Amino acid sequence: QVQLVESGGGLVQAGASLSLSCVVSGRTFDTVYWGWFRQGPGQEREFVAAISREDGVWYGDPAKGRFTIARDKAKSTVYLQMNKLNPEDTALYYCAASEGGTIYSRSSYKVWGQGTQVTVSS
Repeated sequence: QVQLVESGGGLVQAGASLSLSCVVSGRTFDTVYWGWFRQGPGQEREFVAAISREDGVWYGDPAKGRFTIARDKAKSTVYLQMNKLNPEDTALYYCAASEGGTIYSRSSYKVWGQGTQVTVSS
């Protein structure tokens, strides 16, 4: 079983940057890609970004041009660098692991972390 632990969230002002981390442990042999999702107050959980075992990357609309996903294999950590944050980015950010399926679909991810809160003030 894969375990995921996120960190790096916080309260920042609009325009600032944050880097989220997701430490991966456990049996990762079957994991095909790792993703970041977010869920704002009263909103659906939405796809942010994903990275594959071969370091292919995909981005959801909220992330394009501002966020970067990366993976450090030696540290078993997946990162999400977020720049030019705005209040609409306020959400609980989740790291998730998938063994296959549609990359931007929540249903493709079977293991989830507990989430890290990002709050952006105007």
